[in-house]
Amino acid sequence: MHRFAWKIFALGALLIVAFGAATLCAQQAAPDLILSNGKIITVDQRFTIAQAVAVRGERIVAVGSNQEIGALAGPKTRKIDLKGKSVIPGLIDNHMHLLRAGTTWTRELRLDGIESRKQALDMLSARAKAVGPGEWIYTIGGWAHQQFADDPKPFTREELDKVAPNNPVALQESYYQTFLNTRGMQALGITDISADPADLLKGSIKRDASGNATGLVGSDMPAVRPVVAKLPKVPADQVEASSLALIKDMNRSGLTSFGVPGCDPDLLSMYRKWESQNQLNVRVYCIDGVGGGSPEQVDKNLSQISKIKLFQGDEYIDQIFFGEGVYGPLSDPMFLVKSNPKPEDLAQWRRIAMEVAKSGLPLHVHVSLTNTIDAFLDQVEAVNKEYPIHNLRWVFAHVTQLNEAELDRMKKLNMYAAVHPWTVINGGIFHEIYGDQAFDMPNLKTIQDSGIVWGFGSDGSAANQYRPFFTLGFAVTGKMVGGMKVIRGTISREDALIAYTRNNAFLVFQEDNLGSIQPGKLADLLVLDRDYLTVPADQIKEIKPVITMVGGRIVYDAGAQTASMTK
Repeated sequence: MHRFAWKIFALGALLIVAFGAATLCAQQAAPDLILSNGKIITVDQRFTIAQAVAVRGERIVAVGSNQEIGALAGPKTRKIDLKGKSVIPGLIDNHMHLLRAGTTWTRELRLDGIESRKQALDMLSARAKAVGPGEWIYTIGGWAHQQFADDPKPFTREELDKVAPNNPVALQESYYQTFLNTRGMQALGITDISADPADLLKGSIKRDASGNATGLVGSDMPAVRPVVAKLPKVPADQVEASSLALIKDMNRSGLTSFGVPGCDPDLLSMYRKWESQNQLNVRVYCIDGVGGGSPEQVDKNLSQISKIKLFQGDEYIDQIFFGEGVYGPLSDPMFLVKSNPKPEDLAQWRRIAMEVAKSGLPLHVHVSLTNTIDAFLDQVEAVNKEYPIHNLRWVFAHVTQLNEAELDRMKKLNMYAAVHPWTVINGGIFHEIYGDQAFDMPNLKTIQDSGIVWGFGSDGSAANQYRPFFTLGFAVTGKMVGGMKVIRGTISREDALIAYTRNNAFLVFQEDNLGSIQPGKLADLLVLDRDYLTVPADQIKEIKPVITMVGGRIVYDAGAQTASMTK
């Protein structure tokens, strides 16, 4: 063949191949799903608002106008007409005891977000009828009586007897106190005798002037834990069903990803099984460590830190942090008025932190009160001189009393904050304990203005309620569940949403995959029943997802959009 003719032939062949490849690429590029005619709140760096989003497989492939995204559709593309509804990224809770909650979830009567005392009592009565005589009715935290706007007072033994006369009842209020009825007292061995030898709860049982038990046990964390220990958990053969019900409730509330302290290996294997079956509807990022509660335990466990291997998982399940505790005696309990860290305990804390830094591990550590935050910063600054932590993403978690000076020290160390506003339900209790100081517990405006990267978590399901839109409403209005104004340092709704999405993606090491609606990121999305950016601030807490998506799959559908979905 003539050299020139051969070139023409070769060029033609290349064009044919190129055309075929382009055609194949175009066929592959057609999205599986398009959501259009909406308000797509991307939460990208510019806080861009779009009309439509396209998803292929687990990931977002395009975001833009209805016309731009509509042109990408293929014959098999499913479509959802949003009819003006807003869409936000899936919400991330950077610190929730998710796996643990599954072991009691279906046995509990959850009062998260219930703002009416009458409704709570009606729920108790209905539960008693549903479970039958003799069965425990209980809830382990997530509420406080001050959230009942119609009648914010503690439950009495007598009224609990009235609504559930044939069932033992134990209603744990956050980690503060527990309300029992008569049958609940009897089941726990509590009698109306002040010198009762079975009083294993010691002085935490509240009694009247005659020595009769009132049904109240409290008021601090050590007082509630013995009661919880005696309550029946979900039977072993029902833990899977209970955990699935928990996940469904998380999806219903808009939560798609979690930082999880204490990933029990047996429970985590159950989650791994669901993932292998393409049925895991949340993402789990574990926070675990070896720590210790005594110098002897530190001696024993210190060598284990260097053996810890993080980031061996995937986008659904991974271990990402050393934490939550570092050294047991220095874990601030809730409702402690003032902490006083001892030098000998801080020395042990530093030994562990030094080894964590030496091993190049990220750290996510429980710390709440000012004195402890200052003391931990002293230790971190000393550790940093030996083993720089600037690139390790060390995080202080809870930080109820975090102040401007501490934020400045953290910023210089390139540290971050996981903010868990217990005040969302405990605002009334905090004001009783701390007085006006509680108005700054936490001061969200000071944290936001510091420029530090921070995100929201609940520390649920006992210490706090889990519903993210209540927390978002609290951040904007300063009002706890029930409407009481409890903090003054509020922030904008945009900054609050960033803290639950883009910033939290960073705090679970998934900033390249989660936190905003952008091409290339995982399609974790929420379609909302009202517009987060324009709804009156007091109504933010009432926002509900109508669709929750995880990795492009619809994992919760309230039914409002089903009729709009076509193939």
